[in-house]
Amino acid sequence: MIKIEEKIVGYGVAQPESAEKSAKPEFKREGGGGDRAEVIRMHEKLERPEMLVGSTYKVKTPISDHAMYVTINDIILNQGTEHEKRRPFEIFINSKNLDHYQWIVALTRIISAVFRKGGDVAFLVDELKAVFDPRGGYWQAGGKFMPSIIAELGYIVEKHLIAIGLMAAPGLDEAQQQLLAEKRAEYEEGQKQQDAFSKSDYPEGAQLCAKCSTAAVIMMDGCMTCLSCGDSKCG
Repeated sequence: MIKIEEKIVGYGVAQPESAEKSAKPEFKREGGGGDRAEVIRMHEKLERPEMLVGSTYKVKTPISDHAMYVTINDIILNQGTEHEKRRPFEIFINSKNLDHYQWIVALTRIISAVFRKGGDVAFLVDELKAVFDPRGGYWQAGGKFMPSIIAELGYIVEKHLIAIGLMAAPGLDEAQQQLLAEKRAEYEEGQKQQDAFSKSDYPEGAQLCAKCSTAAVIMMDGCMTCLSCGDSKCG
């Protein structure tokens, strides 16, 4: 029997030392619902290494006199092991045009924060590509329409994610490829006759000769005459 001579101000339950060591910390979990996996919020902060590897992309639009240079730096996880992965960590946009300075700074900070958060960052591509300029977009070299500068940044992020293996390259299935091949063959077949006329050695605008089937009939001395076989409407 133990006699307590002082006032009790609190109490606690003693546990064996082995039980304390086996206890695991509880992390906050968020149910994804459906087919989505559970998300575990970890309390560890990933520090920026002294050196990061990355790529720089040049963006030259016809609506600006100055080009933009987009740099995306990646962090290498599990370097030197079979589980090595390359993940985007930060993005920088540099340009001499100060008209876009504010939104460039805001956009780079937000995208970099999403990169550092981890997880599936591919949704950024669709969000950026869906931005339309109310003043109208522009055409790139090669005939591709770009709805806005932000949308072009989305294509750059997509290109980078494909390069490091986080996204699959967009492509057509077999049925679409077969349909395009058939349409192209049909178009080329229809262009053969035009190509024959365009490569003719006779004057431009010459008509087809009914005798020798050559586009060489022209008006000469007031009479339609074929320059290939000499056939003439005047005899």
